[in-house]
Amino acid sequence: MDIRFISRDGVRSCAVTELRELLDRPDGLVWVDVPTWDDQADDALTTVFGFHPLAVRDSMNRNQVPKVHRYVDHFFVVLHAPQSGAHGHVHYVELDQFIGSRYLVTVHGPVNPAIDPSTAMVEVNTVLGRLESGKLQPVTGFELSFALLAALTARMRAYTAELTKDVWKLEQQVTGGHLGNPETFLDEMFRVRHGLLTVGTMAALSREVYGRMVTIEAFGTGKGQDLLLDAVDQFQHLTVMAKGQKDYLQGTIEFYQARTNTKMTIAAERLAVIAAVTLPITALSSIIGMNVIVNERTQWLSVAAIVLVMLAMSGALLVWAKRKGWF
Repeated sequence: MDIRFISRDGVRSCAVTELRELLDRPDGLVWVDVPTWDDQADDALTTVFGFHPLAVRDSMNRNQVPKVHRYVDHFFVVLHAPQSGAHGHVHYVELDQFIGSRYLVTVHGPVNPAIDPSTAMVEVNTVLGRLESGKLQPVTGFELSFALLAALTARMRAYTAELTKDVWKLEQQVTGGHLGNPETFLDEMFRVRHGLLTVGTMAALSREVYGRMVTIEAFGTGKGQDLLLDAVDQFQHLTVMAKGQKDYLQGTIEFYQARTNTKMTIAAERLAVIAAVTLPITALSSIIGMNVIVNERTQWLSVAAIVLVMLAMSGALLVWAKRKGWF
């Protein structure tokens, strides 16, 4: 558990034993970050801060959807960020926040063992770098929370931008006809679409959470309300971006499938013509062949007549198929 005290003099790391004293001070801002859950974190959130047991439980466990809960002197917010996984899977990296006027507690939800634990610290490291450089000087927990949100939305935009590069590459392959193995190509397209669908869903749900916070004026009036409106706008922008790219990719997929289906239809029609042309030949040869061509004597005149009949029938079928436009 990392404790930092933010004041006009800068950022200072503190020991756990100083937490109560820091919270009792009338000045400065306290930021408690919990990278992994342990007994120390449980004691601090339960005993020192006195958070609601259900909120503490939610911060300890994984949450499937973003959420916000309002309490007397703070808010509990759950957000998610995307992280690419194996075979097109998208991991939900969770960031929980207890937001008070003079403090912020961030808890990183359980991380899938398949990904690097450092992926959960991206937003915290970004904001910490801004604090230490002096570019960010928050006065309230609301401002510090918004800085983390800005880092999270930047991460979502970067993820969407990477997927957009894949969309453009796939579109160029489809229109250029350089597709390679159809099964592998389709699999790649659907993986990219899944990624866009995931980040779009994350942004849409998070937008609803902050829309609710705008309604109840969670950060107060004035500047606090402006921060919330900005957050809603950012998530709305991300939602539209992801949906637009997903729709564009869906159009590419449909174009590819239409082209493939057309080729299969043409091939099936040609095979049907071949089958229709050879069918009378097969029928005549099977019925008459045993009576005309025998081991002891061959009736050459009959054979010639039958061959001519076969050719005539096949020719007539070819002319008919041509008039129908089958080939």
